[in-house]
Amino acid sequence: MTNINNMLNRLFAGNQSRFTHKENFKQSEEDEQGVRKWMASAEGRMVFDQIQKAYHLKKAGLEDHPELHILSSPYAHGIALAYDDAITPKTFSYLFFAFGLRMLDLGYYRVSLDRTIREERDMVKTIEKQYFKPSVPHIDTPKTDQRYGNISIEKDLFDNKPRFLKILATVYLGHQYQIAQPFEQFMEEIFKV
Repeated sequence: MTNINNMLNRLFAGNQSRFTHKENFKQSEEDEQGVRKWMASAEGRMVFDQIQKAYHLKKAGLEDHPELHILSSPYAHGIALAYDDAITPKTFSYLFFAFGLRMLDLGYYRVSLDRTIREERDMVKTIEKQYFKPSVPHIDTPKTDQRYGNISIEKDLFDNKPRFLKILATVYLGHQYQIAQPFEQFMEEIFKV
């Protein structure tokens, strides 16, 4: 009902509210198989290799193609891959889902897959996001193994054009959790196809 109210309110000139819509969605089995096929293809492996190389060069203080940013804070580490014309929109979408499939391969489970569409200034921003948590075995241990932490994978589009793909690992700090495994190790694992 809220989304309908937002749309109706936008019809009246005196209302300056911005449209926002959030929905959960699913990837079909057929689409998942298409992504896995792409990951195993020469193109998929080449794209993963290019991003991995750009990550290592960025860590060394050098720039490469595609443009990549390293995100770092005490509780979270990640990368942001900027879209450029060398990567097609379809490949960008494949990457978003391929990184999600890698998380499943690493023993994580998907908590959510959602899409938020909102109006910002004079454009429409779409954010597709996957959120993963580590599968924790039911073993009686004093501390929970958080592996690499909770992982979010986000694809940002402005006016339906790809802009960024982000991967963020957020760790827990507290006596009930084991120290998270290094982000660098996570990056090595996620690029294995």
